[in-house]
Amino acid sequence: MSQELDLKLIVRVEPGSLGPDGLDHIEAFCELANKVFSKVDYIQLSFSIVPRYDKALPELQLLMNDVILPDQRAELLLDKMNVTFEQVEEEVMERISNLIDRFIGHKY
Repeated sequence: MSQELDLKLIVRVEPGSLGPDGLDHIEAFCELANKVFSKVDYIQLSFSIVPRYDKALPELQLLMNDVILPDQRAELLLDKMNVTFEQVEEEVMERISNLIDRFIGHKY
């Protein structure tokens, strides 16, 4: 892979995933999540965690050099990195879920 290749995964988080008053906290959560994910070293991806105010937009979207990749191209690129989009989605959403639990103070 070229060093000039910039891969970014946009992760859109629905305010409702933070509870009934999630709309009041989604911006702060995304700010925190971006700080946490800036330290994540995962298959050459950088991350942008944003609120999902528009449900027409996908939860996850892969960009290459700031250009949105169509799903089929994203799959092909990830395949070359020996990972599937489903694996990326599972890993990232697990991390987001754990971060949400910590953010809203769930104790188990």
